[in-house]
Amino acid sequence: MNKYEVLYIIKTGLDEAKKEALVERFATLAKEASKVEPTINKWGNRRFAYPIDYKNDGYYVLMNFESEPDFPRELERQMRITDEIVRFMVVRK
Repeated sequence: MNKYEVLYIIKTGLDEAKKEALVERFATLAKEASKVEPTINKWGNRRFAYPIDYKNDGYYVLMNFESEPDFPRELERQMRITDEIVRFMVVRK
């Protein structure tokens, strides 16, 4: 089992319930992959250093989890096909 952290940005135009549902969806994926509860740190709305898709801010979430080496690729795939995710980065600690 390796330790990973993922930082992802959610579009700000969503209501609070949809943001929480997205955070819970990715946390559930991480929990199913490792059977250990991931730690989630919600940073809230932050301004971008430069506009991304004509947007100037986003909702940042940092998640730490443990998993097998093949799971981060699946997590990246899920984030890539989710329209509400602006950017993401998965890093092995």
